[in-house]
Amino acid sequence: MNSLHDFVSQLIDSGVELGKNILAAIAIYIIGRWLIKLVKKLVNKIMQRNKWEASIRSFVTSFINITLTVLLVIAVVGALGVETASFAALLASVGVAIGMALSGQLQNFAGGIIILFVKPYRLGDFIETQGLSGTVESIQMFQTVLTTTDNKTIFIPNGSLSNGTIINYSKQELRRVDWTVSIEYGEDFEKAKSVIAGILDADSRVMKDKTITIELGALADSSINLTVRAWVKGTDYWSVFFDFNKTVYSRFNEEKIGFPFPQITVHQA
Repeated sequence: MNSLHDFVSQLIDSGVELGKNILAAIAIYIIGRWLIKLVKKLVNKIMQRNKWEASIRSFVTSFINITLTVLLVIAVVGALGVETASFAALLASVGVAIGMALSGQLQNFAGGIIILFVKPYRLGDFIETQGLSGTVESIQMFQTVLTTTDNKTIFIPNGSLSNGTIINYSKQELRRVDWTVSIEYGEDFEKAKSVIAGILDADSRVMKDKTITIELGALADSSINLTVRAWVKGTDYWSVFFDFNKTVYSRFNEEKIGFPFPQITVHQA
């Protein structure tokens, strides 16, 4: 009877102790999450005050969040009564195993650091890489997030970006717009050239101090192709490109300049 009493008493004491540990772990987790948010907010303010680049702020914030979350997990496990030293050793062993299994992620982490220092792109830049293109939304520890023009989200590993080819359309202030304008054989080339020159001259977005090219580019199978080139601000690229096409179509119709269509000449024996 005494043994049963002792067992029940011990069981109650263990339950009370476990309950205290669980409550302590919950409290540590809640406070820890609050502190992580506070630290991230303070670090962000400091980086903004010192005018750090947005891409670096994004990377540092991601790194702090992951590091502090790991420390919080260790603290919570310790509050539950698990020996933190043995748990830390176990975590280190698991970390080594995971690191060997996921060695590519270490490459992605190193790639992220390289990107931050070399700066091939920044937040808000429009880039093209690996057959994909979009606006850089964030540069994280292991990946860069792009938003495409049709509002898709793309996650690209930093390792492949740091070792691959990147086209940054936002790096330079000015961009050259290229068009190919086709007219029928027999049309007056100089007249078409004059109309195109007038369209470009009337567009205030076209840089007049830069070379404007309007030349006969090719004598194709069914058309005479004019090569047209002009310089604009990077932000005006697409609007100028589409507006020019629309205006050329309208003006050529007014000037009775014919657009070509595929033709085949058949000689009957």
